[in-house]
Amino acid sequence: MSSYFTDLARQYIGGEWRPGTGSWDIIDFNPYDGEKLASITIATVEEIDDAYRAAEAAQKQWAATNAYARRAVFEKALGLVEEREAEITELIVAELGGTRLKAAFELHLAKEFLRESVQLALRPEGRILPSPVDGKENRLYRVPVGVVGVISPFNFPFLLSLKSVAPALALGNGVVLKPHQNTPIVGGSLVAKIFEDAGLPGGLLNVVITDIAEIGDAFIDHPVPKVISFTGSDAVGRHVATVCAAHFKRSVLELGGNSALVVLDDADVDYAVDAAVFSRFVHQGQVCMAANRVLVDRSVLAEFTEKFVAKVTSLKAGDPRDPETVLGPVINSSQADALSGTVEQALAEGATALVRGTTTDNLVRPTVLTDIPAGSAVLRQEIFGPVALLIPFDGEEEAVRLTNDTPYGLSGAVHTGDVERGVAFARRIETGMFHVNDGTVHDEPLVPFGGEKHSGVGRLNGETTVEAFTTQKWISVQHGRSAFPF
Repeated sequence: MSSYFTDLARQYIGGEWRPGTGSWDIIDFNPYDGEKLASITIATVEEIDDAYRAAEAAQKQWAATNAYARRAVFEKALGLVEEREAEITELIVAELGGTRLKAAFELHLAKEFLRESVQLALRPEGRILPSPVDGKENRLYRVPVGVVGVISPFNFPFLLSLKSVAPALALGNGVVLKPHQNTPIVGGSLVAKIFEDAGLPGGLLNVVITDIAEIGDAFIDHPVPKVISFTGSDAVGRHVATVCAAHFKRSVLELGGNSALVVLDDADVDYAVDAAVFSRFVHQGQVCMAANRVLVDRSVLAEFTEKFVAKVTSLKAGDPRDPETVLGPVINSSQADALSGTVEQALAEGATALVRGTTTDNLVRPTVLTDIPAGSAVLRQEIFGPVALLIPFDGEEEAVRLTNDTPYGLSGAVHTGDVERGVAFARRIETGMFHVNDGTVHDEPLVPFGGEKHSGVGRLNGETTVEAFTTQKWISVQHGRSAFPF
């Protein structure tokens, strides 16, 4: 077991590693073999307050620090991630049950986002706007919001913690990070350690490992943070948004999805099969952008189905430490049980299993369902696991209707031999992101990332990250004299 799991099994508050003072421990397990990785005494409401106060105290000096000096911290952090890539890979495999392929995918994106954070330190620019008043100069400053609270999920915890933490810090804010309790090291302590070693001043980044059973809403309704960045389910996101609104906070919500990968009648079927299998089964399907639904024009359905089923059944499931493994375990037994229940319900409603995967502990093997009744709940919900729904359609109009028939609107893809036909199709879909002749799982540092409908509010990446973690301040200067009516 890596020493990281013993060395980092603590809270990181005010630049110090310290134990929590809660009345119980979070036990960090390897989801594949059940090995106990760490035991972490949870943070209390008092420690949430300590963390936010530490961030608040450190932030003003950090915001006043020369942007080029701030940039150097992120350059060093990027170098440390590159140096420690082998160690971080082992942590992802052990704590998440991520395969080596998945770890490489997550680390590649994490490094790309850190590279962008190096540039973000220099990104905010002011403006001078004209005034209808003689002698007046209008200056528009972009300034940090102050302190940002970040809540990250279990599926890509290193990437999705860094994706908010690094930009918020680069833009001059303090941060308090609460990782998911299933991934407290990769999603929390590891991030703190990298920035500590990169020279980030103490107090600017704090990590609290806890559970809402202990702290309730204390993390989101605390008076210090001005923005809460949350990645997780739409049910929890709704609550986060409600609490933030009641306290006049801004929330950035990256929530669930029920994305469709659509195969039109002129698609390259072999390529579409490859894209669909990756989009559904990467990291065991525990991806918000995953292709829950694979929609196929009936004219190519037989060919697509044969090749799709053949490829799915060839995927090796097992020990994520094995480089040949494509499908490791889901994160915990509750997730495994929920997936089994979802499949059983769909079958009871009349669906047909083209592939029926078995479940052993947390290892859930692939299932492919078709002939799903139109009213089945499984068609409109997010399935966070290796279950694919294969749905035929007749013509493009029906494909558009079926793709949009979901409360979610995160990602999606369409395959066609005519790129402009694909773009026209994509423009009719109610999503924040859509891809032509590609998979559904994409994230890039400069392109706005986010969803419509129940898939979230707000965007991250590039200029939208600047919008998320800064605010604007108008300062006017009267170089002459204003005339007042009394």
